[in-house]
Amino acid sequence: MSQDAFRALVSTVTAGIAGRPLDAALADELNACHGPGSASYDALREACVEGVRAGWMCAREAGGIRYGRVEKPSVALHGFSVDVVDMRDVVGPHHSHPAGEVDLVMPLEGDARFDGRGAGWLVYPPGSAHHPTVAGGRALVLYLLPDGRIEFTRP
Repeated sequence: MSQDAFRALVSTVTAGIAGRPLDAALADELNACHGPGSASYDALREACVEGVRAGWMCAREAGGIRYGRVEKPSVALHGFSVDVVDMRDVVGPHHSHPAGEVDLVMPLEGDARFDGRGAGWLVYPPGSAHHPTVAGGRALVLYLLPDGRIEFTRP
């Protein structure tokens, strides 16, 4: 899958969430419409697996985490940026989400859980913070960030 095709695929999700509160109700709706077992979840998962394999996704590595910003915030993505990380049994760097964060968890190996959650969508509200953690295996996590906003905590 090309980066242009990937952007178009993600845009089908961002079109439905732009301007909406980032909250538990949104996570429920995303899981109902685009969750595991849906055609859109399968397409996003396969696109991320292919992107990592092709090398244009998760091209950087630090602290045992492969990562990368795939798309900057744009009109085509309704103001969201897209990042993808590849994590295996690791705790990532602490950061906050000034405008919130929408995550798609895609387990690849074992019973991988991201912040205690298995396959599907997880939404962090504005002002939330965490140490992103994958336990029980390996997972890809796609992050949608309004305006690309993320703030890493300095040690």
